[in-house]
Amino acid sequence: MSAPQRFSLRRRILLWMLAFAAFVTVAVISQGLVVNEYVERIVWKSLLTVELDHFVQRIHDDPAYKWDDTAGFVVYVGADDPDLPKELRGLSPGLHDDISIGVDTHVALVKDYGDVHYTMAMDIEQFDKDETRYDVMIVGAAINLLIVLSVALAFILRHLLQPLRQLAQHVGALQPQQRGEHVPVAANASAEITVIADAFNDYLQRTEEFVQRERNFIDSASHELRTPIGVIAGASELALEQPGVPPAAHNQMLRVHQAAREVEQLISLLLVLAKDPKRLLDNSDRLALEHLLPEIVDAHRPLTRGKDLQLALAPLPHCEIVAPLPVVHVAIGNLLRNAIENSDKGTVRIQLLDDATMVIDDPGHGMSPEEISELYAQVARNGRDGGGIGLDLISRLCEHLGWELTFSENPDGGTRTTLHLATPR
Repeated sequence: MSAPQRFSLRRRILLWMLAFAAFVTVAVISQGLVVNEYVERIVWKSLLTVELDHFVQRIHDDPAYKWDDTAGFVVYVGADDPDLPKELRGLSPGLHDDISIGVDTHVALVKDYGDVHYTMAMDIEQFDKDETRYDVMIVGAAINLLIVLSVALAFILRHLLQPLRQLAQHVGALQPQQRGEHVPVAANASAEITVIADAFNDYLQRTEEFVQRERNFIDSASHELRTPIGVIAGASELALEQPGVPPAAHNQMLRVHQAAREVEQLISLLLVLAKDPKRLLDNSDRLALEHLLPEIVDAHRPLTRGKDLQLALAPLPHCEIVAPLPVVHVAIGNLLRNAIENSDKGTVRIQLLDDATMVIDDPGHGMSPEEISELYAQVARNGRDGGGIGLDLISRLCEHLGWELTFSENPDGGTRTTLHLATPR
């Protein structure tokens, strides 16, 4: 799924301001047209009323008075005036605008004086043309104003938001692996940008100090913990080689030796989890799994003593990966240990696929889908029961290095553990 397209803050502000300006412009033009139409009707009605009242008064004073149809004014006396155009017949009293008579546009005032029905019409064709031209000029001026406003807003926003864009560019260019980085603040930056940059720089400094403390702790732990564990493992190994050691003491010393080796592996695993995966890959080795896997299997055969259990290694194809040798050894070894400790009899089958996938089928009691889900939950909490390093740490290790660890039900009974050791590209 592609990431949604994100617009810059400058573009969003510009679009919103232009939308608001366009809305205001349309509202003003619409209001102007409405007001213009309203005023126009008032003017027409006043003008025609004055002219018609003047004509009626003249008729009243001089019954022989005849109206001279000049300046576009025409008067029709009576609703049955033979000269009354059909477009004006049947009109109710009042003002009637935009009436087409022939090819011209007229406005008409219909009014009753006593029992006489008068109609006065005026040709407004030229006025309508002028009005249309003025309306076009107004709309054109509004569009030009909107264009000029857009250019001005774009320039102003570019100037105002330049410090913020520079801040975003500096933040995006930060490299986590480099020390001493900070976000510079432009001289023309606003107080808000300065506050954001100062807070970000303070956060970077505190994060760097925290990371440095973690690195110091890891380096110290790597030395301070491994040294005594190495002493314990070496001393216990020498003690085991001494003749005449009582069986009870020999067994206890063997447990001490095994525990020391497991703690040493645990320390190595925890140090791996504390390091960046890219740094781990830089210090990795090219490993041939067809040579490494038999060594790991042979080292775990003593765990099958006292059980009717065999380890069967299928023919191995050539397969190379790039990974830290101790990490691969710990991961495969602990998965094999868990398979052995959760099986009592039968055969634990180990096979290697040419895509760097290792499959371990143990003959344990098998797992239903519900038990597999419970196993995943247990791995997330504390790891699977048994000796060695828990599966929770192994799962975290695989996730840290980009490997894939899955559990499923073995078709022949028991549990199938699949570890895909992804090689870096």
